[in-house]
Amino acid sequence: MLRLLNINTFYGEIHVLKNISLHIAEGEIVSLIGANGAGKTTLLNTISGIINARTGQIMYNNKDIARKSPDRVVKMGISQVPEGRQIFNPLTVLDNLKLGSYIRYRRDGSRKIQRDIEEMFTLFPILQERQNQLAGTLSGGEQQMLAIGRALMSRPRILLLDEPSMGLAPLVVTEIFKTVARLREMSKTTIFLVEQNARAALKLSDRGYVMETGKIMFEGNARDLLENREVQRAYLGKEKKPIWE
Repeated sequence: MLRLLNINTFYGEIHVLKNISLHIAEGEIVSLIGANGAGKTTLLNTISGIINARTGQIMYNNKDIARKSPDRVVKMGISQVPEGRQIFNPLTVLDNLKLGSYIRYRRDGSRKIQRDIEEMFTLFPILQERQNQLAGTLSGGEQQMLAIGRALMSRPRILLLDEPSMGLAPLVVTEIFKTVARLREMSKTTIFLVEQNARAALKLSDRGYVMETGKIMFEGNARDLLENREVQRAYLGKEKKPIWE
């Protein structure tokens, strides 16, 4: 469904992503783990068209989208939940959700979009309670739920999640990971997850990649990565119960 081939991305003359190749099949949850500064967010931004790769291909349904604009990438079916959520603070919860469906209004009409808003309220009941509240007044966990809901309003086939647990209390993180698991069950959404909580991400995923200094160092079945001694030493720490169980 999505395949990156020898992607190289630069910030000026700084070589950030170095010959990155990976693939994500339809219906998978795939995680990308690594230390801060490894290039994980840059990789998501490259897929989304926010940053252009200097060389390489990003094949989505057999089409190269490496030079597509961000709005075009969203229209094609890839939506990103950015690091730090980046919701529209001065707008209400409801208006944030409506903006997430902006590209669909002409095609789908207001009735279908309203049905999708109701689906978001089913997925995140707290957003229904807060629908007329300014987004900037929500708690961190509620803002993360809104950011995910806003991204889903474009009806993506692939959802890119950038550090969804960042800055959240453990109980809230549990709910976020449960929601990510439900997304695949409910909507068959394919998910590419960047996450500092490496153990939780791999427990949730089918497969994973480990990035260091702009390069993919390990890849494979999530269970195999969990049992890999080098990955354990560098990223996993002591064994913990999965937070969503």
